[in-house]
Amino acid sequence: MLHASLDPPTTLFCLHFLGGSSREWGEMTASLGEAATCIPFDLPGFGDASSVSGTSVEAMADHIAGRISKFLPARWWIAGHSMGAKVALALARRAEDGDDRLAGLSGLILLAGSPPSPEPMSDEKRQAMIAWISADERTRQAEAGDFIDQNVGAPLKASDRAQAVADVLRADPGAWTAWLEAGSREDWCACIGVLRTPALVLSGSEDSDLGAAAQICLMIPHLADARHVVLQGAGHLLPLERPHAVADLIREEMVRPVEASPGAVPVPASYADLIASPRINNRLRKALVARAEPDDPAYRPEVLNALELASLRAIVDRVLPQDGRTAMDIGARIEARLASGSGDGWRFAALPADPKAYAAALRTIDAAAYAAHAVGFLALPGSVQDSLVAAVADAKLPIVGGELDAAQMKLWFEDLRGDVVRTYLAHPASLARLGFGGIGAGGDDAARLPGFVEFGIDARESWEPVAQAGEAR
Repeated sequence: MLHASLDPPTTLFCLHFLGGSSREWGEMTASLGEAATCIPFDLPGFGDASSVSGTSVEAMADHIAGRISKFLPARWWIAGHSMGAKVALALARRAEDGDDRLAGLSGLILLAGSPPSPEPMSDEKRQAMIAWISADERTRQAEAGDFIDQNVGAPLKASDRAQAVADVLRADPGAWTAWLEAGSREDWCACIGVLRTPALVLSGSEDSDLGAAAQICLMIPHLADARHVVLQGAGHLLPLERPHAVADLIREEMVRPVEASPGAVPVPASYADLIASPRINNRLRKALVARAEPDDPAYRPEVLNALELASLRAIVDRVLPQDGRTAMDIGARIEARLASGSGDGWRFAALPADPKAYAAALRTIDAAAYAAHAVGFLALPGSVQDSLVAAVADAKLPIVGGELDAAQMKLWFEDLRGDVVRTYLAHPASLARLGFGGIGAGGDDAARLPGFVEFGIDARESWEPVAQAGEAR
């Protein structure tokens, strides 16, 4: 295990929620003390930046990137709350892609974050919020108060509530409406992909729209290294509701040990020796060595999106559970195969091509999970996931707005199981566990193929591997 430096980051930039301002971070900043230098920004259209234009996610990210570049911190973190989290994610993607203005990003703090995907909110609620922001002053005052009250788990202190209401009222109605009509609906899944930057994800147990389930299903799939903490009894306005708890968690996160990336699944030395021997031809040897390479924890899918890949990984775990940190990432390996266009050369006529079939099937399962349990597949307990997977296998999955019917889902699941087992068994560590010696049938010299000599029951060549009993499976 590697350890992060104990020196705190020099700077923590903070981005507020819809209708908020830089003032929401005041008490949290004081609680952090010397652990970080907090610099909160007002997003365009809000707080002291209410007259600043540019309300799309990209435009807000441009504005904040310009502000950050003026400080040129060597090492910095960014905290994004609700709307601000989506902007923070866009900035993190730019930083990881080499934007010089954002060099030094070391961590993300995402509080009740708006995810890369369109934000989960009913059209009725969205339209109601749009309607009152431009109403008469008395209506706006009352509705702004209700907006704050509905987004907390328990009443705020009077002074905090008054400040939050005042911030909502000084927001530009155009920016407020633009976020609800457009910004919150922007789909950044493909752009964000999977981020390597370590992240702390916070949610409130009483947050109805962007609580724990939303973070598990829509946010965490985009983060290769995320720690998720649910603040019990809190709602959506975490920096205002729990400033000291948030400060404590940020302080802990800044010195959290950085977990080493999962290593390669170990191949026993005796089997590695066989692979390196003249009994293996070069083409097969290269394939086996490539399969033994460690998986990338921040693998970015190409034909699936990050949410679909996360669902695929979860389903694979139900089909073929693996133990230990060195378990192979079968889901990512299947996705890479889909992206490459390679395969076994056939498919069920009732299904579309593999990449489309996989994406459609994963969305269909997720739709069934939402319909039956009001949360996505990823947020369900393992036993409930098992019941849905079993329904797929039996052609009994209730189809609610899915793209494939129950019969097609059964066929897809047959393909999936085949892909899972084939991918697992293709790894040299799996072959070693089975004691499979078929790879040693011959080398590159066609005139001197060593082949096999012993053909009797239980007969074994002197060079053949022995099954590795007792290893994690």
